[in-house]
Amino acid sequence: MKALVTGGQQGIGLGIATALHAAGWEIAVAAEAETAELPFEASYHHHDIRDIEAIPALLDAVGPVTTLISNAGVGAMTRGDLLEMTPESYDRCQEVNTRGAVFLAQQVAKRMLDLPADPYRSITFITSVSAAIVNANRAEYCVSKAATAMAARAFALRLAPENIGVFDVRPGIVQSPMTAPVAEQYDSTIPDLVPAGRWGTPRDIAEVIVPLARGDFAFATGAQIPVDGGLSIHTF
Repeated sequence: MKALVTGGQQGIGLGIATALHAAGWEIAVAAEAETAELPFEASYHHHDIRDIEAIPALLDAVGPVTTLISNAGVGAMTRGDLLEMTPESYDRCQEVNTRGAVFLAQQVAKRMLDLPADPYRSITFITSVSAAIVNANRAEYCVSKAATAMAARAFALRLAPENIGVFDVRPGIVQSPMTAPVAEQYDSTIPDLVPAGRWGTPRDIAEVIVPLARGDFAFATGAQIPVDGGLSIHTF
């Protein structure tokens, strides 16, 4: 079993890569950072997720993968009034969170079709509760994650006859480099926002990913799975 984890050098991606490695996967990490020091043996591949022309070379270097974790993502360049959102910030979210993720998954899926059905093959998109819960101060991020969530459903539909599972895992408020700049704000609001009353951690996400990648939920392909401590539960 081999997993390709995008953005796997830090935060949620690193947590997922660490858990998969511990569960027996060979790990390949693709990230834009020039270097990365990982706490386990893995191959590291410099890759800008926006560069879809470079995908074949990346996959040639990585080799056949049974598991894709599409995790790389960016937030809004500046959180603020929707009426002041810039095209640059909007385009950046779309290029990384949606366009790059979709075309990487497309190329991985094509190659997965050439692999045996055993071991189990899967693609998991790490989207966000923001795919369904809107925040007008970072609307471009929400729009991109909603689009990627729909792409995950489309891939699940296309690949179900091939016994390739596709899942949409939706983290809530998780301790990571993306949330670090607003950590103080979240510290004060989490008790009211999150029924579980705490930050999520990369490990929380990873503990969901491993059984999905193992095939424990193969017949649930297409599932959207919130990992958010109850944040997305509708209340009155």
